[in-house]
This record gives sequence, structure tokens and C-alpha cells, in this order.
Amino acid sequence: MAAVPRPPSLIERRWPGPSGAARPLVLAALTAAAVLGASTITMVRPGLGWLVAVLAGTAALAVAAVVRGKPSTTPPASATPTPPTTSPSPTTPATQPSATGQPSPATPAAPTAQVTSTTPATTAGPAAPTTPAAQATPAAQVTPAAQATPAARVTPADRVTPAATARPDATGASGRAAQVVWAAATVALVAVGTVRAAGWLFALCLLAAVVTGTLAVTGGRSPFGMLLAATLPPAATVRALPWAVRGLRDTRPAGSGIAVGRVLTSVALSAGLLMLFGLLFSSADAVFADLVSGLLPDISVPGTIGWTFRLLLIGGGLLGAAYLVSRPPNLDDLRPGPARPAHRLEWTLPLVLLDALFAAFVLVQLTVLFGGSGHVLRTAGLTYAQYARGGFWQLLAVTGLTLLVIAVAARRAPKATRTDRLLVRALLGALTALSLVIVASALYRMQVYADAYGATRLRLVVATVELWLGLLFVLVGVAVVRLRATWLPRLVIGTAVLALLGLALVNPDRLIADRNVDRYLQTGRLDVDYVSGLSADAVPALARLPEPMRICALSRLAVELPRDGVWATNLGRERARPELDRIPVIGPASHCLVPRGW
Repeated sequence: MAAVPRPPSLIERRWPGPSGAARPLVLAALTAAAVLGASTITMVRPGLGWLVAVLAGTAALAVAAVVRGKPSTTPPASATPTPPTTSPSPTTPATQPSATGQPSPATPAAPTAQVTSTTPATTAGPAAPTTPAAQATPAAQVTPAAQATPAARVTPADRVTPAATARPDATGASGRAAQVVWAAATVALVAVGTVRAAGWLFALCLLAAVVTGTLAVTGGRSPFGMLLAATLPPAATVRALPWAVRGLRDTRPAGSGIAVGRVLTSVALSAGLLMLFGLLFSSADAVFADLVSGLLPDISVPGTIGWTFRLLLIGGGLLGAAYLVSRPPNLDDLRPGPARPAHRLEWTLPLVLLDALFAAFVLVQLTVLFGGSGHVLRTAGLTYAQYARGGFWQLLAVTGLTLLVIAVAARRAPKATRTDRLLVRALLGALTALSLVIVASALYRMQVYADAYGATRLRLVVATVELWLGLLFVLVGVAVVRLRATWLPRLVIGTAVLALLGLALVNPDRLIADRNVDRYLQTGRLDVDYVSGLSADAVPALARLPEPMRICALSRLAVELPRDGVWATNLGRERARPELDRIPVIGPASHCLVPRGW
């Protein structure tokens, strides 16, 4: 009795991975990108090295996406191999299972005159032995027509629907375009470290770059697909190790490709020649020696350990990403099933009451908006800090919860009749419009607080987040009117990336310094300790201060400004250096006897 074949798992259907071995060209590109990244990245501050590293990694992954893995001569791990007992005919190639469980042509075996035993298994489970009578019949032989028909070799348990079958290369034309956009966003986010000196801003950009980079190599577009995509890179690194080992063991015939041994020999020879002549030139010229020392990594024991750690981390990440782009998973149709529509009363009554509550709050906020700061001061026991900063976080929580309520209501509300669709548009549209007023109120509170006590990084960031949430409500309003939101999840992440890039474009530390300097020129109040702790981006604005405030604000920056090497080059620090070089060192800014505002 034939054994029941094992049905393919979710991972096998959605993400079978490359069926062959890694190409030597791909491994060489990944190795070069990992070495370059480990040598150029500066861990203590943003600089040019980060951009060089991400460009090298992007180029290596582009090579992996273009140069697909070659067919493997060994069965993939997803199939259960059985000892072959059939000798195919000279004109009929043998079949072996591919990574998806479908038969694929393999290298023809040695010629034979007849079938002597059973046919090799082509499904995930072992095949039952055939009888001698069956061996003698011509039907026991594998014909090209049988190879081309999956139904002749695959049992119904192994068949999957077209939506569940992983595509051989990318996620379609639109999917590839989206991946290119995410890759460009990743490069733009990392490039912020080359033009802005603010370390906190670069840290936020790196976190966003991890998200966009993951989407660039996985191609997830639906909400579930994006969530699943976040778990794939670590697993891809582990699954890519056998793929890379098969590529390293590859012994291609001469003239059919570039062997890994030849590539390594060429790289070692090039490195030896560059090191020899580089040392000679460095000993002959001091300027050239400084340039070379800035290009080469630190060769001390701590520097070597750090370089090795970065090499392993970057190399592992690139290997997993190359495994993903060589055969991306199919994540596009990962969507929840249709929800049971709620009864009209179940969702209409809560939304009507919630709209009424929002409307009452908005009426109060309109009074505050038109009342101005005098209303705040006349309120008993209310200060600027209590009104603006405390109320802001509550309104921010309201904004997030409102988005959740709209998402649940839009999913559960029935839309079968015209009346149902009209109710959805009216109630959810009203809630969205009222939420925009709440967003405006939160922004007003933060503006009042900043006018009273000065601009800070936290106040600027939360105001940017609130502006982004306001944009989300506009997009949600469009989705409510159209009653379709398949495009919304991608725009949520895309608008967040644009908001962060916009924040980098306005140069936040300089904007904060400009506002505080303007406030000092009008009121005579300035928190010198705070503005002197800003990054070098703020130097052009702080240079507008009159003496002795200018020296007090810039002296700390002048002391802490580092001397950058080639890979730590940063446009913000380079622009600030001429101004800071003229500042006398007088100690910390807190030693300056100047008025301090709060």
C-alpha cells in the first residue's frame, strides 16, 4: 500500500527558498560588502562610512537578485530522498522534486535499455514499489509528457492553490517596484548620518531603515505580510548557511564560471600588493600616511575584536538578505478571512455615542483655541506644563485608540446595502473629522508650551508625530469614503518614513537653536546648558548670540567636537568646525555667569 505523502507545510508553500546553491559571484559580492561595511562603519557617531556600507550592501543584494541560484545536483532538504532504482532511458531525463514539491528536470542518468526496478519517488513521501508486471509495461517508464504534467506525479495532498504557490523570483512587477522604493528609502535614511550631526536623529533613522530594509528584501505588502516579514531575516540567516556551503563546495568546470578559490586568491594577492606599496608610500609622505590611516580600520586588539564582530554581524545579515531576494517569499495574499458582519445596532449605537463625546470635547477645544494663552492662565490651578505637556500625551493616546476603533468598525460593519454603506461613511467620517480637530488641539498645546519655555528635541519630535497622525486621519478619511483600504498599511509606513526624512531635512537641532535664540533676543531668557548640549548642526544658529552668550553656548561644543577621519566625515560637523575653531576654551558652559531661562 502506498504511503500517504506528507502535505507541504506553510513555510514550504510560502517560502521554499532557492533550490540550488549560491553562485560564487553572489558569495564574492556579499563578502566584499561585509568587509567594506565592517571597515567603514563608525560606531560612535554618524558619518560617511554608514552610507558607503549601505550602498555596498545594496549593490551586493542587487547582484544576488539578478544572478539567481543555479539548479542543484542534490535533492533539496524539503524532499525525502529514496534510493533510486529506476534507470531512465537515454532520451528521457529523470525527475526529482523541486523545493515546492513539483517535478523538475535533472541531469540525465546513464543510458539503459529497460526499466529494471521501481521509479524514484517524486513526491514528498516515498513511493510504493511496483510489481514485476508493472516494470515490464511501457507505462512504468517516465515520458516527457508525464514530466510536463504535474498531476501525473503530484498527489492531491501536495497540490496547492495558485495563491499559495511561491513565485520563482520576485513578487510581480508592482512588488518589485515597491521593493526598489523601500530600498531607496533605506539608503536615504542611512544617508542622514552623512549630512546631519545629531546622533539622536540618526538613531531614529537607523531604526526606520531596519523596517524599510526588511520590506525591501521580503516584499510584504499586506498587514499580515508585513508582520510576518519582520520575523524572516533571522530565520533567513540560519537557512542560508547550507545554501552558502553548497556554493562554496561547488566545483564548476573550467570556463563555465569563476570559482571561489580563484576569487579568494585574487583578493589575497590584491590585498598583499596594496599593503606592501601602501606602507612604502606612507613612510615616504606624511599627508598620504594620514589619509591611509583614516581609510584603514584600527588594528589594535580592541579594534580587531570590534571589526570581527561587525564583519560577522553584517555578513550574516547580508547572507540572509541575499537568500531572501534570491527567491522571495509569497506574502502578498496573507490576509485575514472575511469577518462576520455585526448587526447594525451593535456598531451604530457605540459609534453615535462616541461621535457625540468627541463633538462635546471638540466644542471645548474650540473655546480654548480661540481663547489663547490667557484662558490657560485664568484656569484655576493650571500651569503651562500641566495643560500642554500632560494633556498632549492623553490626546496622543486618544488619537491612537481612535485609529483602532475605526479599523475594527470598518471591518465588522456590514456594507451589503446602500443604507449600511451610507452609515459607515457618515459615522466613521464624522469620527475622523472630529479626530483632526483633536490633533490640532494637541499641536496647539505643544506650541503654547514651546512658546513659554523654549523648543526642545522632545517637543519637536512629539509635534512631528502628531502631524503624522493628522496625515493618517486624512488617509483614513479617504479610505472611509472609498470603503477600501488595501493600500493604507503601506502608506502608514511610507508616511512615517517621509515624516522622519522631513524632520532631517529641516535640520532639527538648528531649528531648535534658532527658536531659542529668537526667544532670547525677545525676552532675554535662554537655557545655556541645554543649547550647548545640542549637536554641531546648531552652531550656525548659536553663532547669532551676542557676547558673552555666544562663547558660553559654543565653548562646550568646541571642546567636544571630534576630529573626523575619512569614514567619519559629516557635513554638519565640517560646517561647524571653522566657527568652533575660533572659540576660546573657557570650560563648561555652566561656568558662564549669564542669566538662565526656563
